[in-house]
Amino acid sequence: MGAADRVTIYEVAERAGVSISTVSNVLNKPDRVSPATRSRVLAAADELGFVPKAQAVSLARRGAGRIGVMAPFTSYGSYMRRLSGLLSAAAELELDVVVFDHESAASASSPVLASMPIHGRLDGLIVMGLPIEDAIAGRLRERNLPTVAVDADSALFSRVVIDDSEGGRIAATHLRDRGHRRIGYLLERQVSDYESQAIRRMSGFQQVIQAAGGRVEVAAAGNSVDAARRAAAALLDVADRPSAVMAHHDALAVGVLLAARDRGLRVPDDLAVMGFDDGEAATAADLTTVRQPFEESGSTALSVLLGHIDGSDLRSTTVLDVRLVERSTT
Repeated sequence: MGAADRVTIYEVAERAGVSISTVSNVLNKPDRVSPATRSRVLAAADELGFVPKAQAVSLARRGAGRIGVMAPFTSYGSYMRRLSGLLSAAAELELDVVVFDHESAASASSPVLASMPIHGRLDGLIVMGLPIEDAIAGRLRERNLPTVAVDADSALFSRVVIDDSEGGRIAATHLRDRGHRRIGYLLERQVSDYESQAIRRMSGFQQVIQAAGGRVEVAAAGNSVDAARRAAAALLDVADRPSAVMAHHDALAVGVLLAARDRGLRVPDDLAVMGFDDGEAATAADLTTVRQPFEESGSTALSVLLGHIDGSDLRSTTVLDVRLVERSTT
């Protein structure tokens, strides 16, 4: 072990003439320390050869300590899972995370992030599930606020996404290979007309089924189990009922399972059912679904954002893999 390895935070505090908690703040929550004190502590750390986590040093030099995260948290449990992945990564770096809830894009008349309920000092922003309106994107740029979009499109910022079209194709291939040719698709109803993830996912699904000579019957539901249970009537109460139903996400698929039970249909013998996401609802219902890596998307977004805070101007798109999880409903 070299001498540098033995240098402690106590020695840095003594050399800089500050408390141990001040050194900790400089490394982990630098917005709480004046620039002059920060410089003095970092200089002492350099002189002594003190080596904390590399990321903590780079954050300290840039004064990064507080990250904002905006998403439709109360509309979708999946964003809480993304947030948990991000919070785990942020806790290791002792970053403060400020959370902003936002209306879901599907239920908004304008599906983009068009207002900014952000005040106070942030060192970076992660926006999940909401395309960022051009004027807002411009304002974020003017404020030099590093920003990353998750699960959404952005012309200006780095993105962390899945390939929704491919997710739809994976689901359709699974049903096609089991002989299903007339399939119902339960979409989440969206108020405005825009190319959402839901539309892309359904398009990928339709491509595969239509190429196999099949048909896809589409119905729309509100974002809840009960709404899906009611909306499934449009697919199930017809003479030529589909042999399978795909739902845009797991909660809607649970609504379809309940609607099937209401009608005395056996799953999967009379009706196969699939969802998308692989959340707790899918596990509880033993639902075949397509898994998204939610926690990984949150931690990946934080890594990308920290790169921008650290001075990187390289705009990136990170595409995370999705995969089939086969259970009893197909």
